[in-house]
Amino acid sequence: MLKTKNYEFWFLTGSQDLYGDECLRIVAEHSHKIVDGLNAGGRIPYPVVWKPTLIDSVSIRETLAAANADPNVAGCIVWMHTFSPAKMWIRGFNEYRKPLLHLHTQFNREIPFDTIDMDFMNQNQSAHGDREFAHMLTRMGTKRKTVSGYWADADTQTRIAEWTRTAVGALESRSLRILRVGDNMRDVSVTEGDKVEAEQVFGWEIDAYNITDVDEYVRAVPENEVNALTDEYYDTYDLIYDGRDPAEFRAHVAEQARIEIGFRNFVEEHDYHAVVTSFQMLAGLRQLPGLAMQRMMQDGYGFGAEGDWKTAGVVRLFKLMTAGKEGAKGTSFMEDYTYDLTPGREAILEAHMLEVCPTIASAKPAIRVCPLSMGNREDPARLVFTANPGRGVACSLVDLGTRFRMIINEVECVTQDKAMPNLPVASALWRPLPDFKTGTEGWLTCGGAHHTAFTYDLTRENVVDLCDYFGIESVVIGEGTTMESLKRDLMIGEVYYK
Repeated sequence: MLKTKNYEFWFLTGSQDLYGDECLRIVAEHSHKIVDGLNAGGRIPYPVVWKPTLIDSVSIRETLAAANADPNVAGCIVWMHTFSPAKMWIRGFNEYRKPLLHLHTQFNREIPFDTIDMDFMNQNQSAHGDREFAHMLTRMGTKRKTVSGYWADADTQTRIAEWTRTAVGALESRSLRILRVGDNMRDVSVTEGDKVEAEQVFGWEIDAYNITDVDEYVRAVPENEVNALTDEYYDTYDLIYDGRDPAEFRAHVAEQARIEIGFRNFVEEHDYHAVVTSFQMLAGLRQLPGLAMQRMMQDGYGFGAEGDWKTAGVVRLFKLMTAGKEGAKGTSFMEDYTYDLTPGREAILEAHMLEVCPTIASAKPAIRVCPLSMGNREDPARLVFTANPGRGVACSLVDLGTRFRMIINEVECVTQDKAMPNLPVASALWRPLPDFKTGTEGWLTCGGAHHTAFTYDLTRENVVDLCDYFGIESVVIGEGTTMESLKRDLMIGEVYYK
C-alpha cells in the first residue's frame, strides 16, 4: 500500500549573461558536478535532475511551470552560482506550487588565495547571488527551506535528503484520502476538528461511511482467503494461548483475518490511504479491528482510533516520509496511558486498546486473544510486543478552532526491563524531553491530545519543515525547552497565526 510516484527533484542554477558564454559554460559544468555529487553520495533517497542554467525570466517561468505540471517532480533545489538579478524570478515563483529548497553553497570549498582574480570572483558569487535571491523570496513570502553548507559534505547532503522526505510528504498530502468508519467518539473534543479546513490546508479528503458499508465487504470474504491469511498469521507471529482452547483461539484470530481482508478490499476499491475506526460503532463486526489495523499500518496505511482522523492523516504522512529509510525503526499511532512517577525514572507508558503498529517492535510480535472491556463484542486478537529503545518524536495535530497547531515532543524510548504479563497490548515506555515535568506541562499547556503520531525515523526539523510548508503553527518541546521559552513561543503564535 505504501506506493508513491517515482519522484525526482530538479536542480536549478541561477546566473546571468553579463560575464559571457565562457562563464556560463563553467557555471553549467559546476552545477553538473554538484548534481552528480549529490546523486553519488548515496544519502538522498530520490534522484536529483540537472536542468539548464536559468538566466532570464522566460526560461525561469517555463521551467517552474514544467515542474508544477510534472507529477513526478516533488520539488526544486535552487542555487545561485553567480549573481542572478532576482526580479526575473518573480513571475515563476508567483505560479510555483511545490516544495522549494534554497541551497546556499558554492562550487569550490576554499578561496584560492594565490590565484584569485576578478574573473574568479565574477564566476563564483554565491555569497552574493544567493542573498539577492533570498531577499526576493522573503519579500514575496515564498515558502522554502534553506540549507547552508558545502555541497559535498555529508551533513549538507543529509539535510537535503531529510528535506526531500518532507517534500514528498507535503506533496502526497494533497491527494490523501481518509476513510472514517463511523463517527467521532461521543463527547470527545480533541479527536474532532474542521474537515473542510483540513482539506483546504493539507489537501486531505475525509469521508465518513457507516460501519455496515465496510461490514458487507468483511462478510463477503471467502473462507479459503480467511484460512490462508490465518495460516500466514500463524507462520509469522508467536502465539500466546493464555490457556485458551487452540481451536477457539484460532476462531478469534480468523475473525481478524476476515476483518483485515474486508477492510483492505474496501479501501483499495475506494482508494483510501488512512482508516479511522470507533469502538462505539461496530454494527455487524464481531470484533473491534485490532490485528487487522496493526497489519494495515505496517503496510503504510494511516490509522486513528475513536474517530481521530487528524492523527490518521499524520501517521500516513510519516509512513510516506520514512519509506525505504535505511535502518528505520518504525512509525505508529500511539496513546498516552499512565505514568511511572518514581524519582529519576519518570516515564509515560504508551499503548492503545489494540492498534499499535508492529514496525516499532523490539522483538517478534505475538498474537493474544483477550477480553476488551469496551465495544461489547467478542474477544479480539491483537499483536503484543514492546517498542524499540531510542530517540523519536511524538506529534499531535490539534484544531484550536481558528487554526491548526502541531505539537512536537522529542522523546526517548527506554527498554522495558520489567515484564507486564497481564497487559495484553503492545506498549512503549518513553521519557519526554527535556525532562518529565517540562515535557508534560508543556504538552498540556500547548493543548496536545492523548493520541500521537510517533516515529523514530524523523526529527523535529522534518516535522517543523512540513508545518512550514502547510503554513500552520508548530511548537517544539525538546532539548533546550523551558516553560518560559515555550509560553513565549505560544504568545507569538497567538498573534502570528490569528
